Amino acid sequence: MKENWILITNSVITGIINNVFRPQKALKKTRIKLYNTLASPALLYGCGNWSIEARGTRRITAVEMKYMRKTAEYIWTDYKTNTETAKELNITSVLDKIQKYRRIWL
Repeated sequence: MKENWILITNSVITGIINNVFRPQKALKKTRIKLYNTLASPALLYGCGNWSIEARGTRRITAVEMKYMRKTAEYIWTDYKTNTETAKELNITSVLDKIQKYRRIWL
């Protein structure tokens, strides 16, 4: 089930956000707001009762970082770590949010 949500979120990001609101035309601030309102809730849907394995963790991080790197206008040869990119854009990691929701739920 969670694999489907990861794919849906990836399609939301690549289809709507990256194609309509391209980094060259939209401000970083606008793209971050779109991520927080469209992509993040789609990715977090039902996360309180998921059992996340290593593969799922990698896929969630990959979807998230794909968008963040494009927003920050980095390419893979820029050698920026995921944490550096997240700090620059001031975005909380989805995996951190999932852990927070689990603590609240328990």
